[in-house]
Amino acid sequence: MRTVGGYFELELLSGKHYHAEALRLNTARRCFEYVLRVRKYHKVYIPYFTCEVMLEPIRKLQVEYEFYSINEAFEPIFDKSLGTNEALLYINYFGMQQSTVVKLTKKYRNVIIDNAQSFYAESLAGVDTFYSARKFFGVPDGAYLYTNIRLPDDLPIDKSYGRMSHLLKRIDCSAEEGYSDFKANDDSLMNNHMCIMSKLTEALLCSIDYEQAKQKRIANYIFLTRALHSNNRLILLPLNGNVPMAYPFWSEDENLRSRLIKNKVFVATYWPNIFEWCNESQLEYLLAKEIVPLPIDQRYGEEDMRRIVDVIKSER
Repeated sequence: MRTVGGYFELELLSGKHYHAEALRLNTARRCFEYVLRVRKYHKVYIPYFTCEVMLEPIRKLQVEYEFYSINEAFEPIFDKSLGTNEALLYINYFGMQQSTVVKLTKKYRNVIIDNAQSFYAESLAGVDTFYSARKFFGVPDGAYLYTNIRLPDDLPIDKSYGRMSHLLKRIDCSAEEGYSDFKANDDSLMNNHMCIMSKLTEALLCSIDYEQAKQKRIANYIFLTRALHSNNRLILLPLNGNVPMAYPFWSEDENLRSRLIKNKVFVATYWPNIFEWCNESQLEYLLAKEIVPLPIDQRYGEEDMRRIVDVIKSER
């Protein structure tokens, strides 16, 4: 029975999910686990250039795995045949590799698409595909999974209120003061149980203006492309309908990352585990070390992009 009266709750818009037809789970890695469970794969091929947390479900389910490399176009260097109980996991890197996704799914039957970096990318019919909401929006967790097969048992519903502190502190205090909470809340998702998306996260995701966020990202990406393409070692594909997560800037300037952070432009490293998995001669090692993912999300506009460019082009 619905409660009437009492204190007010957080007031959010009553919109819709962007991925309304997808299964709603708590995290992207749990979506991956879901696919491994329902498909009963015995072995999965995964890229070296990925986050270590993707090994969580593989190890949990004791699935055999093997790494593969990618080239400078972020395409798999992979010429094996997939057995009936084998799958290939591919990441839609920076939200810019939808053409590669299409090619792979035409070539192989058992492909799992990790769209954690490509929230707006279309899922392909019959292809297991998952998305991470918190890579694109201010939510504590939440993921979407497209699959045509379901687990027989009902899953518990997650609770997210205990993972909200970093989001609230960023508003009330600062990004710096909320960072330790962000790390703690992020760590709390490690080895957690597979759950249905929490009611809180659902409410937050249904309050987002997805079209505005999309157009802001595209505009910021175009601005940085025009300003930085001659300085970028990466040869970037045309947008062609893609909505990027970040602008991947490949620079040999060893001080660039620290200089940006010093100027309060916070950039991540994708992914530190690669320095342990790969040696210095491998492309993935260089990509992890030298690619700086510049923020282009919906919180920012042209003035912010100019500031980023000024820092990059300032004296080293």
